[in-house]
Amino acid sequence: METAEAARRFVRVWEWAWAAHDVDAILALYAQDCVHRSMPFRAPHRGRAELADYLRWSFEGEHTLDVRFSQPIVGPERRAVAEFRVLAEEDGTPSTLAGCVFVRFDEEGLAVETRDYWHTVTGHQDPGGSLFLT
Repeated sequence: METAEAARRFVRVWEWAWAAHDVDAILALYAQDCVHRSMPFRAPHRGRAELADYLRWSFEGEHTLDVRFSQPIVGPERRAVAEFRVLAEEDGTPSTLAGCVFVRFDEEGLAVETRDYWHTVTGHQDPGGSLFLT
């Protein structure tokens, strides 16, 4: 699968699956032996089982109101990057999570390595200056 197609599929599925907390749909985007880093200094989640545990933990207590991903930017060596923004309520408190994901795909278009950088603030905010389409 072409990298651009894999990247578009990746952000499209993440967008609706995050909103629905559909862990299985998200896991289908990843290779069995994937490595996901959810924050720069956290230990990586290795393989789909660890990623599933992390996703379930992340979604616990989150009521998602809106999820948006930018169009991915595709680079060399089967890599892509995209911004994301999530409006949610965490245990009843409004929150905004904004960040970006870096992805490396295999030949079949599955994510073999992902790295997220993100920040959360209280309240619903527009991160401004982003690549998001209106």
